[in-house]
Amino acid sequence: MIKSDIIDRVTEVSSVPRVKAAVAVDSIFGTMRDALGAGRRIELRGFGVFQVRERKKGVGRNPKTGAPVVIGPGRTVRFKPGKELKALT
Repeated sequence: MIKSDIIDRVTEVSSVPRVKAAVAVDSIFGTMRDALGAGRRIELRGFGVFQVRERKKGVGRNPKTGAPVVIGPGRTVRFKPGKELKALT
């Protein structure tokens, strides 16, 4: 499923024009992106939790040469599914 599929589904369910549905979906994704960029946690009851975690530094390998490559510390987004979402799988 891609973003346009989500916009189509919002249009079908809510009978809102496609342009307004696109604005709504874009604003939701933008708000989530801003919150995660600020390091905040997003909890959607029944769906799951998005959270920014610190990633420690490590050593990887260049797949072509096999030479070690230092990977610096950073931040990454983790998703933990909620109970209802886990029950679907």
